[in-house]
Amino acid sequence: MASSVTGNYLPRGCAVFTTFPDILFIPELIIGGLVWILIASTRVAFAMPQGWVMFVSVFCFVFTTVWLLIFLFGCNKGSVWPAMDTGYNATAALFYLSAAVIEAYVTLAISGGDLYTYRLNISAVVMAFVATLLYVIHTILSALRWKSL
Repeated sequence: MASSVTGNYLPRGCAVFTTFPDILFIPELIIGGLVWILIASTRVAFAMPQGWVMFVSVFCFVFTTVWLLIFLFGCNKGSVWPAMDTGYNATAALFYLSAAVIEAYVTLAISGGDLYTYRLNISAVVMAFVATLLYVIHTILSALRWKSL
């Protein structure tokens, strides 16, 4: 698999699916979609914290899809795009970190309740931390690519 960290361009078109870190768009979408589904299928115990988790999962899913489409259609021409790529991924990583911590707290708070809901919340916590890790890796590699351009 080619690495765009050492190249002096942002991938466009189908090259997005052959370069690293841009291949991370796919697992980010899958894991983010799982967080969205798991939170949507649980019974809401605390509206505000779980609302934030739902907002983060939907926001990141939609904007990662938009970001992927920008890369696929080649609209990422110009010198500002590497910085924007790094900034978006850093923002998504911070959002998912906050959502994962909040969901872990909510899961602990409802641990004595319904076992099915508890297991769904545990799954959402794990997936949120995996999404955080993916976005952190994407951020680091995007920053390295940005600095090498």
